[in-house]
Amino acid sequence: MSTLIGLGYIGLFIAAFLAATILPFSSEVVYSGVVLAGLNLWTCTIVATIGNFLGGLTCYYTGRLGKTEWMEKYLKIKEETVLKMIHSLKGKGAWIAFFVFLPGIGDIIAIAMGYMRANIWIVSISMFLGKLIRYIIWMEMVYSVIGLF
Repeated sequence: MSTLIGLGYIGLFIAAFLAATILPFSSEVVYSGVVLAGLNLWTCTIVATIGNFLGGLTCYYTGRLGKTEWMEKYLKIKEETVLKMIHSLKGKGAWIAFFVFLPGIGDIIAIAMGYMRANIWIVSISMFLGKLIRYIIWMEMVYSVIGLF
């Protein structure tokens, strides 16, 4: 983590991208570290949002490939898990991609959206907005903590 913090905006982008994939990674720690190191809050928010968004699209396109054996082998997501998510998302529309920022199920939602071939434009807009709002909230929390000192 300290290496990524030392890389500044590039490290934050990498952390946010990785956090949006199946890898268990916390971009919030790197975000907080680079802000405490003096980087601009809004620039960090935009960089983290873009990195996290592109990571989410990676999950979407992984699902769109439809290769469930790859999902199990490389992402360690069982086909049954993806199929259950698809079943629960049926009829809810591509706007549900707004919630891909949620820990634990967000990656599976993105993969399921791709597997279902949900409209990429709606998925992209809703995914981007969800991730942006998440980082704005985190930015406000970091700003509040910094203000205490």
